[in-house]
Amino acid sequence: MGALATPQAPQTVQRKTLIRRSSPDRSQRIRQVVQWLFVALNAWLGVQFFLWVRYYEHGGNTLYVSRPAGVEGWLPIAGLMNSKYFLLTGHVPLIHPAAMFLFAAFLLMSILFKKAFCAWLCPVGTVSEVLWKLGRRIFGRNLRLPRWADLPLRGLKYLLLGFFLYFIAAMSAEALDGFMQTPYGLVADVKMLNFFRHIGQTGLIIMGLLVLLSMLIQNFWCRYLCPYGALMGLVSLLSPVKIRRDADACIDCGKCARACPAALPVDKLVQIRSVECSACMICVAACPAENALQFALPPRRAAEPAQRWYRRAVRPLALTAVLAYIFLGLVLYARVTNHWQTPMPRSVYMQLVPNADTLSHPGVE
Repeated sequence: MGALATPQAPQTVQRKTLIRRSSPDRSQRIRQVVQWLFVALNAWLGVQFFLWVRYYEHGGNTLYVSRPAGVEGWLPIAGLMNSKYFLLTGHVPLIHPAAMFLFAAFLLMSILFKKAFCAWLCPVGTVSEVLWKLGRRIFGRNLRLPRWADLPLRGLKYLLLGFFLYFIAAMSAEALDGFMQTPYGLVADVKMLNFFRHIGQTGLIIMGLLVLLSMLIQNFWCRYLCPYGALMGLVSLLSPVKIRRDADACIDCGKCARACPAALPVDKLVQIRSVECSACMICVAACPAENALQFALPPRRAAEPAQRWYRRAVRPLALTAVLAYIFLGLVLYARVTNHWQTPMPRSVYMQLVPNADTLSHPGVE
């Protein structure tokens, strides 16, 4: 006869008690205020820059405003090139120096607080978020691509980043400085403005397609195509602050994972190391349990006699304050040291700005 099976004691199911938050989460309200303040700042810079360009296009017969160097934040390639020039020579470049300081500020934010720049400051990220929320209202839901399609598409932004890094890495300090001082380099910001002012049918079709895809898929541009976000994500791996989950306090409701715009399995991990995490704190806001999910520094052991581990959460207002300190601090430093504006005579701009569209890249015949 076969051996009789020994009866086993029935397993007990551990039920967790939901301890609700003592105060409502305000991270998203604070983040949205920061986002729209930065959108307003960029809009104001855009108006100033348009008036500056129009002055030269009309031969000096319109209202003159000084060139707002802050528009160089929209020249990330110039910021990357100037950063390499500074590292090689120890000198701040003369052309588009603000691009380097803004680039450095956004990199520092990512080193400290994941890709907070993308979710808290980037105007493109803000518009992208508006579009997917609008798409959810219109279509009832957003699409999430299957893993076999999502992973290869995510690689596109790293391919674009690698393309830019490859060519910049091959340039010497002299080549970098020479490129910036070409007519093309001097008015790269004007050419960027003119692209949108004089956009053609093909450009409009591409823009319309991107808008539609951004309504259907959360953060389509940021997730699949933005090389700047790819760089910020790689740098964010150095960040000591991460989304951290307390398994004991977690009630396994899965709300955090469903809310995450990057489709990360927040409810399954102890901490989120992914380069896709933008520190938006949407998952934290969705969590109903007290201290189950936090944007926090690594845990520390408490003092005797408890000997318990505790986490040091970064509050939304504290995050906002540090982001503002980094941004305003580097801008102020650049201004005080006279490394903010490009020192170019009006006569040069009077010649180049009206003819910006005819200037080609130095590497293109």
